[in-house]
Amino acid sequence: MSEGKEPQSPEPKFPVPSGALVIAIDAMGGDHGPSVTVPGAAAALVARPELFFQLHGNPQQIEAELSKLPALKARSVIVPTDQFIAMDEKPAQAIRRRNTSLSNAIHAVKSGEARAVISAGNTGALMALSKMILKMMTDDLERPAIGCSWPNTHGFGTVLDVGANVTSDARQLIEFALMGAAFHRAVRGVASPTIGLLNVGSEDAKGHEDVREAHKLLKENTLGLNYHGFVEGTDLCSGTVDVVVTDGFTGNVALKTAEGAAHFMKALLKQAFKSSPFALLGALLAGPALKATLRRIDPGASNGGPLLGLRGIVIKSHGGADARAFSNAVRVGISLAASDYETDIAASLAQFSQSLGVTSEAEGHPAVAAAPQASHIKELAHVAGNKVS
Repeated sequence: MSEGKEPQSPEPKFPVPSGALVIAIDAMGGDHGPSVTVPGAAAALVARPELFFQLHGNPQQIEAELSKLPALKARSVIVPTDQFIAMDEKPAQAIRRRNTSLSNAIHAVKSGEARAVISAGNTGALMALSKMILKMMTDDLERPAIGCSWPNTHGFGTVLDVGANVTSDARQLIEFALMGAAFHRAVRGVASPTIGLLNVGSEDAKGHEDVREAHKLLKENTLGLNYHGFVEGTDLCSGTVDVVVTDGFTGNVALKTAEGAAHFMKALLKQAFKSSPFALLGALLAGPALKATLRRIDPGASNGGPLLGLRGIVIKSHGGADARAFSNAVRVGISLAASDYETDIAASLAQFSQSLGVTSEAEGHPAVAAAPQASHIKELAHVAGNKVS
C-alpha cells in the first residue's frame, strides 16, 4: 500500500442474505468483550430478524459465545483479528494501529459492507478513528458530538454533547443543536423538536461568552430550528425541551451524575422496602408500578450514544453495559439506519456553513467565523486529546 492511502476495507468478503440490514459489532470493546457484545447482538436480533451482524474480533472468544446462540450464528459472520484496543489505551496510539476489531468495524461502514457500527470500547479511540476513517459530513465541521437519550416526564429527550468535546465554542454549540434536532427527528419521530441551550440561568445575560453568543444566534432563528432558549439542569428530566445542547464536559458530568442518582434511588428503595414487614408488603402490592419506574430510570434503557456529524453511523455503548443494555445501543443504530438522518443532518450543516460564509463578518460574529483548517495529523491529535472519558 503506497504512502498516504487509507487502509482497505476488512477482508474476507462474505455473502449477505437478501434484504438484510448489516450491523458491524466491535465484539472486543467494553469491559466484558464478547460475553456481552455477542449476546447483546442476539437480543437485538429477536426484535429485528432482518439483521445480519459482522462480529469483529478474536474468533475463538466470539465462537465460544455464538455456540450458545444458534439463531445469531445463522445471521452473523466472524471477521477475525487478534488485535483490539484496550479501554485505557491512549487514542493517539490507537489511531496508529491497524487491523484492530474497532478499526475494522469502522472500515466496514466506510466501504458500505455495514450500515452502522456499535462499540462499547474506548471513547477517545472510537471518536478519533471514526473521524479519520469516515470523515466529517462537511469540511468545516470540526469533530463529532456524542448524543444520548435522556428519560424525562414525557418519555425521552436528547442531550448532547455528553463526552466528545471538553470545550465548545458558539459555532460548535449551534452545530450540536442542528445535529441533535436531526437525531431526535430520526429516533423519536418529532418533526420539529424544541431545543434548549443548557446554562446556569434562563436570563439572556447569564453564562459564559460562548453560550451567550450561541443563544443570540439561535434566537435569530435563521436555521429553521424550534429554539426555546436557555434551560437549566432541572429541565433535563422535566422535558421542558426535546433537545438540550451543551459542551461535552458539562454534558458528561450531568450524565454521570444522573446515572449515579438513579443507582442511589434504587438502593434507597431496596433499603426502604426491607426495613419492615409492612414495607415489604407495600413493595409486593406496588411491584408492577415499581418495576416500570425502575426500568424508566435505568441507564441501560437509554444506552447507545451516536457520534453525530460523521459520514456514517457510529454508536457508542457504555463500557460497562450488560447484554440487554448493549442491545439497546444496537437498536439506536438500527433507528438511524432506517431513517433519513444522514440526509437531514448533512443538509442542515450545509445550510449553516453557507450562512456563516455570507453573514459571519458582516454581522460581527467572530465567535462563529469559519476557523482556518489545521493539518490532518494535528487535527487528529487534537480530537484524540480533547474528549471526556
